[in-house]
Amino acid sequence: MATFVAVVEQGSFSAAGRVLRLSPSAVSRAMDRIEARLGVRLVLRSTRALSLTAEGQAYLQAARRILADLDDAEQQIADQGSPRGRLRVSAALSHGRLCVVPLLGRFAALYPHILIDIALTDALVDVAAGQADVAVRFGPLADSTLTARKIGETRRVVVASPDYLARHGVPREPEDLHGHNCLNFNFRRAEPVWPFRRAGRDFALSVRGSIEANNGETLGQLAAAGIGVARVGAFSVAPEIADNRLVAILEEYNPGDVELIHAVFVGGPNTPARVRVFVDFLAANLR
Repeated sequence: MATFVAVVEQGSFSAAGRVLRLSPSAVSRAMDRIEARLGVRLVLRSTRALSLTAEGQAYLQAARRILADLDDAEQQIADQGSPRGRLRVSAALSHGRLCVVPLLGRFAALYPHILIDIALTDALVDVAAGQADVAVRFGPLADSTLTARKIGETRRVVVASPDYLARHGVPREPEDLHGHNCLNFNFRRAEPVWPFRRAGRDFALSVRGSIEANNGETLGQLAAAGIGVARVGAFSVAPEIADNRLVAILEEYNPGDVELIHAVFVGGPNTPARVRVFVDFLAANLR
């Protein structure tokens, strides 16, 4: 079958033989055997060119489809033993830089035949359309045919720098934030509010500030510089808290709003092994 396809694509027995590393006579004998087995003429041969019969056209389409399916099957089986190929990963800017990227060296050492192609962006990539193999996403997920696996979670914290608190005072109640510069996300919303809980009752507090940004890492940097108070994902300010450049405040009023983190990908029995092992790796190592 592969010989027949090579003959058609190369246009002659000799050219097909060079591709297949066979003599022209060996190619000719292979063609004779195929036609004898099928009992039909597939190729019309002349001194100048080859042309396909109607039966040859039908056989060519079937042969190409079968050979492509065979290649896919062999690749999937090979992947089971040694995952390989390009793995396109999409992650948010802050979380990707702080949490995903530091893990990639270890993953690459475990799976040397996988080429990791990572893009850090806060834009929502279309996994179903093939823009990425795996996307790391926060919060509620939209309904889709994609497979989503929980790989972690993060809680929100309200933080400020010791210097800022020394100059402006430590908020003791959520309402005290009305007298502070509250740094916010610039995502589209009706009104910027921060959730709190008092005596088992949840409530939302409207806050105002002088700077907005599209990611928690930037807001954490601004807060660490003493510019204001920020409410961000704990992962984005973990180094600053550890170094005492930021301190968590109003923790007794924290409503425990946890944001789930999922890996989103095209699932099913044909999911490439490189995707499966990467999602497993994130689930086991992401903190």
